[in-house]
Amino acid sequence: MHPARAAIFLLMAWACRAAHLSPPAQQAFADYVAGVESRLSARHAQPGMPEPYLPAARQTASRDEDRAHDLPATAIRAEPVHGGTWSVPGGLLHHWRAAAFVPGANSQQLMALLRDYGRLSTYYAPEVAASRALKDDGENAIVAMRFRKRKILTVVLDAEFETRSGFTGADRGYSFSRSSHIWQVDAPGSKQERRRAEGDDDGFLWRLNSYWTFHQMGDGLWMECEAISLTRDVPAGLGWLITPVIQSLPRESLEFTLNATRNALRAGREEHR
Repeated sequence: MHPARAAIFLLMAWACRAAHLSPPAQQAFADYVAGVESRLSARHAQPGMPEPYLPAARQTASRDEDRAHDLPATAIRAEPVHGGTWSVPGGLLHHWRAAAFVPGANSQQLMALLRDYGRLSTYYAPEVAASRALKDDGENAIVAMRFRKRKILTVVLDAEFETRSGFTGADRGYSFSRSSHIWQVDAPGSKQERRRAEGDDDGFLWRLNSYWTFHQMGDGLWMECEAISLTRDVPAGLGWLITPVIQSLPRESLEFTLNATRNALRAGREEHR
């Protein structure tokens, strides 16, 4: 059998092994997220401009407005946190952070984009197939989204997120997005479409939280995003095939999100010229 076909066959076999989201895995995710949110809350409470968190960003970024334009306008810096992926009881935790500079953009524009829930599927296509607000009072919202991710297999997920966003100064802000429900969808778009029971599926994604921090620097906007997710663990004997896939997906998705956000901000500026 051709190696590529063999890989697809084994990955499908892995996917067919139903996984279950256990209480220990849920607790591990909740405990870890609590620590991250405590750090971010303390950071946002600091007066003045927060320093870029990424070490690579700190080497380049400057709070001196005369030097802010020296930030590369094309680079997206991404780095793993605690190695990016590690085991917890009953699953795997993933944590990545990334940053980018968008010349000519400002905090108000990014906030408007992040709160434009009905058009997220436009900004983040093809990974976001549909999006809408179930509840929206400005600073807090509940958002429904359909994700479509292709990595050898195509996986479709329906999810709901609780979001909170706001400004912590005249030119800086934040946005937190916490998954409250994630369902794997079988036969999407057909008459046989159905959602599997939460936590009893293939385990591609059980939890996903995203944390944005952004502020204006000189003639542009510095934006950072941290993504924390929880997935199933890797069955014995398939680590050689599955591990590279599940370890690359969080970084690829985060880099895609930063790049799509930057492109949407640029497109918005062009529309208003």
